[in-house]
This record gives sequence, structure tokens and C-alpha cells, in this order.
Amino acid sequence: MSLNKNFILYLFLSIAFIVLAPYIFDDYGIRILNNIFIFLILAASYNLINGVTGQFSLEPNGFVAIGAYVTALSLLSEDMKWELFQLEDPSPLVLALNSSLIPALLLSGFCALVVAVFLAAPVFRVRGDYLAIVTLGFGFIIKVIAINNPQLTNGSIGLNEIPQVIDIYWTGGIAIITVIVMLNIVYSKFGRAMKAVRDDEDAASAIGINTFKIKTLAFGTSAFFEGIGGGLLAILLTTISPDLFTFFLTFQLLIIIVLGGLGSMTGTIIGTVIVIGGSEWLRFLDSSMNIFGFETGAHPGLRMVVFSLILILVMLFAREGLLGKKELSDIFKIKGKKK
Repeated sequence: MSLNKNFILYLFLSIAFIVLAPYIFDDYGIRILNNIFIFLILAASYNLINGVTGQFSLEPNGFVAIGAYVTALSLLSEDMKWELFQLEDPSPLVLALNSSLIPALLLSGFCALVVAVFLAAPVFRVRGDYLAIVTLGFGFIIKVIAINNPQLTNGSIGLNEIPQVIDIYWTGGIAIITVIVMLNIVYSKFGRAMKAVRDDEDAASAIGINTFKIKTLAFGTSAFFEGIGGGLLAILLTTISPDLFTFFLTFQLLIIIVLGGLGSMTGTIIGTVIVIGGSEWLRFLDSSMNIFGFETGAHPGLRMVVFSLILILVMLFAREGLLGKKELSDIFKIKGKKK
């Protein structure tokens, strides 16, 4: 009962924070919060396949790209598509895509899910480092397809003037829903099976767990929410191109889930705030500063040096991440036993 009360309390505080945020932060602060919420959606879903299920996958940038393009093309009007597409005329499929926000996001997630299901059979024939290489290749393939099919994506030019039809209530609300869904999966029988696959796949198979089905379920669920997150990212930026969806995006998400703790959704929340919010907060280090009357001059990139050092120090003292594999519920149980 105490766990339920604690969960409801944190949920209420999260909703209250989102509702009050526009009255507390300026436009710059709201944009940072939107970015944090979107990356929380991406990181929480990525942690399901990588942390909870233990599959070293490097595919998020591919699914994020699919979601971003589907959402952007769904929200752009037909006239705007004819105006934007300069290399080739838009295909009939592109012209047919036209919907409001919620159907566009759901379609983005569904498209990413379908691709994930089709990829599951060849991808999960391998494990470990080989799995990482295969999924890394998928991300490159999506980028190449986006560049070489201008009738679908406008090629390397990308898409501009995407309607910004979201606010912090949308990004924050979807982030809360994503975390709740992920936690429900983690604590369900499927979540226990995913953890069994992570700990010892051969032993899990020996006791009757269909490991391929479990990995496909985690992969598909992760892809669905990554597609939605990609759609939100496209709307927030209002412009996308293939260069936006490089391995660097996957690397950012990998840093977040490793820093917070592989397999911990609570750690993912903390890691997202530190990585996305912290890197913005340290931006003042790039500009000129006056320290005790001494002008330091501008040092572009200094914030990333300092931020990297902070990450190194954290990982040195927290080898399994800030929370390891624990969630808030585990922490409450430990406290309860001590009492």
C-alpha cells in the first residue's frame, strides 16, 4: 500500500510540475524541458530492450527517423509538400499522408513497430557485439534510404516548416504515459521474462521461456515509443534532415541509460535530466566569463569537456549507474525492511 501511495504522490507531483511549468520558466526553459521530456520517452523505451532485456541494440536513431518523417509528412499540407519537395515531386503515398497530431504520432509509432517486427527475425539470430553491429547497420540504412529517396523524404534537403502543434503538456504527458507503460511491463510477467533473458538467455530458454517472442516484444514496444518520440522531436524542431538521425543520437541515449542504470526506469529519468538538462545548464562555460575581474574569453566546447569529466567521475564511483537495476519501489522496500 505504501508503494502505491508513493507512486501516486510522484505521479501527482509530476503532473503538477508540468501544469505549473509555463508559469515558472521562460521560453528557453520550456524548450529545455520539452527536450528533456522527448529524450525521456526515447531513453525509457530504449532501456526496455537494452537494459531490461539485455540486448545490446544500437538501433534507436533508425526508429526515431521513421517516426520523425511519418509525423512531419502527416502534418504538412499537400500544398506545402509541393512547395518543399525540390529534387523530385512527392510520391502519391506522401501526398496521401494527412492527419492531425494524435493519428500522426500513433501512425509513426505503428510504422516503427512494423519495421521492428520484420527486423526481429534476422536481428535476433545473433547476440552481443554481433547484435550491436547488425542494429547499428540498420540506422545507417535508414539514413541512406532517406537521402536517396527524395520523392519520399525530400532527400538531403529535408523537411522544413513542420507545424509546431505541441507544447509542454503534450511532451510531458506522453513522457508520463511512456514511463508508466514501461514500469507496468517491467513488473509484469513479460518483464520478469525479459529480465530472465538478460541474466541468462540459455537458462531462460531451458525453463520454457520463448526468448525470441520476449525479445521481439521488447524490440517492438521500444520501437513504437521511439517512433512517437521521433515524431515529437520533429515537431519541436520544425525541421528535419537525414543528418539529424546519426549514431550520435543513439550514443546520447546510451549515455543516459548507462548513467542512470541499465534496467532502471527511475535511473533513466535521472539520467535524462542530468545529460540533457545538465549539458544546457553548463552552456555558460562556452561564453566569456568574468572571474574576480579577470576576463576568461570565450571557449566554445568547454561545457562538453566539463560535462564529460563529470560523467567520468560519476561512472567511476557508480559502476552500475546511479541506481543500478533498482527502481523507487526497490528503494522503498529496503527502507521498509530497515525500519
